[in-house]
Amino acid sequence: MGVNYENALEIKGLRKNFKDFTLDNIDLVVPAGSIVGLIGENGAGKTTTIKAAADLVHKDGGSVKFFGMNLSEDPVGIKEQLSLVFEDVYFNPILTITQTENVLKNIYKTWDSNAWNSYITRFNLPADKPIKEFSKGMQVKFNLAVALSHNARLLMLDEPTSGLDPVMRDEILDIFLDFIQDESRAILLSSHITTDLEKVADYIAFIHSGKMIFFEKKDDLLNNYAIIRCSTDDLAKISPSDKLAVRRQDYQCSVLVSDRHAAARKYPDFIIDAPAIDEIMLFYIKGEK
Repeated sequence: MGVNYENALEIKGLRKNFKDFTLDNIDLVVPAGSIVGLIGENGAGKTTTIKAAADLVHKDGGSVKFFGMNLSEDPVGIKEQLSLVFEDVYFNPILTITQTENVLKNIYKTWDSNAWNSYITRFNLPADKPIKEFSKGMQVKFNLAVALSHNARLLMLDEPTSGLDPVMRDEILDIFLDFIQDESRAILLSSHITTDLEKVADYIAFIHSGKMIFFEKKDDLLNNYAIIRCSTDDLAKISPSDKLAVRRQDYQCSVLVSDRHAAARKYPDFIIDAPAIDEIMLFYIKGEK
């Protein structure tokens, strides 16, 4: 498979209907050489997006391309280039790591035993212990070792650092950054830990109630968005066209705006703060529009 593609993953108009939930016309790209962070509250549609894109659940509309191709064009070749990691372990729980590798070597033509052994050692995983006896953190590291050991070009990861301590999370993030140094590779990374995404993501995609709220460069979010602090009485002084969302407290209002520099010029008497990603997300979910 050639590597002359602009996007490792391109999703257009993705729809999935459930009885009580709809994933509604999701557009998303994961450029080659990048990490895209996927954020949203529980039940927003992040896992469904990943599973529908990867054809693990039937989609009701839209198109998905991997490395510039539809999955139907080369299903075996494309799946060789994908690594999917979910919170649950999808391997036979009675097998050990050594036994699991014997299975995986027969599944992936590009399996790399040297990389596998390196990650098993690096993650301090016991080779002869059944997977069912692994702690939550050990299961996460095991899943990541599998994902990183068959020369995949696209990692699609659902909460991959959940259950890991801060030191191990930081090590995993460094591994992700190393992974995309080969600019034909990319990562779609769903996470509730937005500080992790602030460290490694190039883009942030925010899904809320099955809809894509925004897809932005991370640096644009952190450098351009702002929170204006003002009294309830002064809220009216802020132009409605500047307000993305408003959160009210007893005597103070906080207003999310998308242009920090323009806000500083227009409202010099107000306190203007730089928000973190989780604050931006909370404004969209809980704030008044």
